[in-house]
Amino acid sequence: MTDRFDYIVIGAGSAGSVVAGRLSEAGQGTVCVLEAGPPDRSPYIHVPAAVVHLLDNPRLNWMYQTAPSWGTAGRSLVQSRGKTLGGSGAINGHVYTRGHRTDFDTWAALGNRGWSYAEVLPYFKRCERRIGNGDDRYRGRSGPFSITDIDQADPLCDAFMDGAESLGIPRNPDYNGASQEGVAYVQRSIHRGRRVSPARAFLYPAMKRGNTEVRTRARVLQIVFAGKRAIGVRYRRGGRDEVVLANREVILCGGAIASPHLLQLSGLGAPARLQALGIPLVHALPGVGENLRDHYAARLVMRIRGIETINERVRGLGLVKEVARYAFTRRGVLALTPTLVYCFGKSDEALEVGDIQVSFTPASYPAGIWSGLDRFPGATIACWQQRPASRGHVRALSADPLAAPELQPNYLAEEEDRQAILAAMRLGRRLAASLPFAHHVEREIWPGDPVQSDAELLDHARRTGNTTYHPIGTCRMGPAERADSVVDDHLRVHGMQGLRVADASIMPTMPAANTNAATLMIGEKAADLILGRRPLPPELADAPQHPP
Repeated sequence: MTDRFDYIVIGAGSAGSVVAGRLSEAGQGTVCVLEAGPPDRSPYIHVPAAVVHLLDNPRLNWMYQTAPSWGTAGRSLVQSRGKTLGGSGAINGHVYTRGHRTDFDTWAALGNRGWSYAEVLPYFKRCERRIGNGDDRYRGRSGPFSITDIDQADPLCDAFMDGAESLGIPRNPDYNGASQEGVAYVQRSIHRGRRVSPARAFLYPAMKRGNTEVRTRARVLQIVFAGKRAIGVRYRRGGRDEVVLANREVILCGGAIASPHLLQLSGLGAPARLQALGIPLVHALPGVGENLRDHYAARLVMRIRGIETINERVRGLGLVKEVARYAFTRRGVLALTPTLVYCFGKSDEALEVGDIQVSFTPASYPAGIWSGLDRFPGATIACWQQRPASRGHVRALSADPLAAPELQPNYLAEEEDRQAILAAMRLGRRLAASLPFAHHVEREIWPGDPVQSDAELLDHARRTGNTTYHPIGTCRMGPAERADSVVDDHLRVHGMQGLRVADASIMPTMPAANTNAATLMIGEKAADLILGRRPLPPELADAPQHPP
């Protein structure tokens, strides 16, 4: 069975939803969206706190496994990626963080024209509907994607932020504005107690226009080429292989794992590796699947006294009360993000720009993973480096499109990453010991007071640390002369026609942030590039990095 559309979008995740929505909105052609997962009907997607039930749900989560490494003490970690409409934006922790302006200026400095902070800021603004505090020079007010503040102050969070201020870390009214540094309640993609999903914000309106068709449970097997031009996609649905053809372009939005894997399966990658797998070479691109980076966090857990934590609020009768509160008011614990406070800092005060991050939540989880709550009053401080230098890869292990690729992030492989995570853990301990927060800490139970030396702390990070689910970089954007580049600054795959990649895989370096906000921005900018529109005018080119 074969049919035709002007554009084929592979993947209905964060970027794919935006790309498809904006192409549909332009009304300049028909759009087919292929999504391997089911529709996003599960209540776990839309109730914010139910995210803990999505991290081990193979129906809605690819649940990739990383290869063991030194940095994880030989452990294999689950790398969660969304498998439904909205993709990872339908199963993530709701936090909305753009990154520091220097992150995007670095992209531009690497030869990517049009990707400086001043040039991407208009696309961040076009995407979002900021509800709450913010300088309109930096924030959007009329976009489809709603961003709100936490509307329930928590006394333990307030004590934590007061403690940060006692250490000279200022409260920041908007870390997505003029300055990122400081401590603040997180901004989140939650509105009126429900998740703001990229699919609901961008894709559902497109489906109502009549020029966009979304096919769920459609597992893409291969991009179809005529010479060096992408002309369609072969996919499997309902046990049958089908082909859909593209009159204009195929846009790959599978994410940092699926996008390079599909390119390799389709014959784009390192020739020797493809030959070893029996995959016919279409075009040599050795950078496909390389440059994988991800955030890796070590966690500190405190036993809390004299104040209620979320651990107690969702046990027994407390849980019944919270369910009722959410049902009638869309408030309470079930309307919260898993992380409530962010603190951005520096591993060395001599640095111009912050490089480490500490997050706080008045709850604790067994083994430090969102998989249920401890049965004692607990709080968690997660500590991580914002821009990891360690790089790994995503590589096909078989020509079988249904076989998972090898995923090797090489966490903590670089010395600077090890030093940064140690600095973040020591900052976390200083925050835990700061007043007034320290009044509420009975003791640190994980890793515990006996663990003090750098070697002991690094051992804790290696044995118990975990991904924060932010893989990027595996279809790196850069000039053709860079051997590891996969796409140019218009997101066109080098050496090919009619094929672009638009998702987190194109990020050349890691932004100092959760990656969903930047991925949405990439989708916005990609749509304009595909449509041949003039870029939105740069904004705030000379704005200060920090407020006066």
